[in-house]
Amino acid sequence: MFAPRSARRHATRAAVLALAAGVAGLTVTAGSANAIINGKDATEPYPFMASIPVSADELQFKGVCGGSLIDRQWVLTAAHCVVETQADGTVRIGSQGYKSGGTVRAITRTVVHPGYKAGDSEQNRPNSNDVALIRLDRPVREKPIRIANQPGPPGTPTRLLGFGTVVESPDYTKWVFAERLQQLDARRGSAAECAPGYADQTRLCTISRVPKAMACNGDSGGPQIQRARNGRWELIGVTSGPGAPGVPCSQGPGLYSSAPAFAKWIQKTISTNA
Repeated sequence: MFAPRSARRHATRAAVLALAAGVAGLTVTAGSANAIINGKDATEPYPFMASIPVSADELQFKGVCGGSLIDRQWVLTAAHCVVETQADGTVRIGSQGYKSGGTVRAITRTVVHPGYKAGDSEQNRPNSNDVALIRLDRPVREKPIRIANQPGPPGTPTRLLGFGTVVESPDYTKWVFAERLQQLDARRGSAAECAPGYADQTRLCTISRVPKAMACNGDSGGPQIQRARNGRWELIGVTSGPGAPGVPCSQGPGLYSSAPAFAKWIQKTISTNA
């Protein structure tokens, strides 16, 4: 059942502000930086990186979410990217450009984790089960990223990727999305480094290794990766939101849905929706 237009407009506005945070009411500070906030241009190819145009028609909002190619025809992203806003029908795979390059495919199906629940900033509650799968109309040539068997322990070096805003502002009309893919070196944090009740077996606390830096609005759904023993990148996380309530993107920890924790659901979903 649809809510009244005024209620839906309020919910949509909150959703737009929560694209990367995953929790309505995120506090951010004005100012400009390199996105990911204080990240840098990608230093190597990431053929599995996906960018997903999203919109909220009532606000005339046009933005982006991230994703990870985990199968030649499937992309893993955040549930709030496809529930709180609308994916605009295509996905770009394997490009370091926001609006050019790589391979573009149409979306034929989205599958949201049945346990997804949006967070509530007033109750200091983060998103739960914040993962979704997007099926492409046909396979791509780009190589998918392997989901790790498990995330490394706290302290493990990781990397975040995204096309999120380069302007940290509470006003979504001032967001400017990165034209070139950004990366940020981070590390796995302990549960105690995020707010109580935020990190658990399905949500990874993430700490930047660069001062005043973290994923932000528009980076939602994008990957957190770590090096496997063979030196290749493997996927451990999906950008979900802040690791503490009321914390600016550049000041706080990040919270990532654990890809390994959802591996069985991912495999089952792909096999039953081929």
